[in-house]
Amino acid sequence: MSFETHDARERTKQIQNEFAEKGDALGWFEALYKEAAGDNEKIPWADLQPNKFLRQWAERANLRGDNRKALVVGCGLGDDARFLYDLGFNVTAFDISATAIKWARRLHADTDIKFVVADLFAPLKDWYQAFDFVLEVYTIQPLPLDMRKDVIDAIANFVGLKGKLAVVTRGREDDEQPLELPWALSRKDLSRFEENGLKQINFEEMDGDEETPIKRFVVEYERPSSFQWVEIQ
Repeated sequence: MSFETHDARERTKQIQNEFAEKGDALGWFEALYKEAAGDNEKIPWADLQPNKFLRQWAERANLRGDNRKALVVGCGLGDDARFLYDLGFNVTAFDISATAIKWARRLHADTDIKFVVADLFAPLKDWYQAFDFVLEVYTIQPLPLDMRKDVIDAIANFVGLKGKLAVVTRGREDDEQPLELPWALSRKDLSRFEENGLKQINFEEMDGDEETPIKRFVVEYERPSSFQWVEIQ
């Protein structure tokens, strides 16, 4: 990891802590993108290319869009959205940060990706179970642990009947405590998606390329064509 990347991660944690102390769990995203002022190196996850774990999984799965409707959750600068677009998906991508969305639109102006400013907890009503493919990359892990169930519930609601969801996240064991941002997910955390009527159809564990490798989970879910809702707590 370069000094610049380390510095960006530390500054990101500072901004997140500042907003957490004010009781604002989400405002730090916009603050971070604004402070970056067009310099993607100040955004730890914005390397202007699709997530490599997503790409590796997609190549093995022979993922193809076939003009299916896809939604990218917390899209940031839109590199993963562009990846799906290039695979042939009809892509909508959203982020809570207006600055990030304007930036993404500039970067991908040669596409017809629909970049939208939206709050995960107050999405457009016509997004409910409206997508054939939903992608979540690293957007659950930076949100507070006490919001985790609500975050997963909200993401699951986008997946249509026979639709699929792919989740890419830092992983941890069920008995391992997440100590700092980003807070990795365990298999137990991820089981919340199944409580929302999704069926896990693939689970891959990959090692990162850090000096001490940090494992990533890439998990694929599908919503059956018919299912019975269960009340979840």
